[in-house]
Amino acid sequence: MADLKARFEKAVADSKKLSERPDNSTMLKMYSLFKQATDGDVEGKRPGFTDMVGRMKWDAWNELKGKSAEEAMQDYIDLVDSLK
Repeated sequence: MADLKARFEKAVADSKKLSERPDNSTMLKMYSLFKQATDGDVEGKRPGFTDMVGRMKWDAWNELKGKSAEEAMQDYIDLVDSLK
């Protein structure tokens, strides 16, 4: 687990140094995997229709409900590696 956490933290750092910014869909996937890995399942109410960005983020994170932190970390690492 410590090795996975270290690789996850490196992937988070690497994601900030990508040569070009990923498209919005990929950014949303990265966000949701990061939140699932660090905070677990989404909590709270879905943002209202006037907060489109918040709503999209909430929906993307909610789709990962039940995924373990370890799985989310590995998926995040794999996604960042594919963008390098």
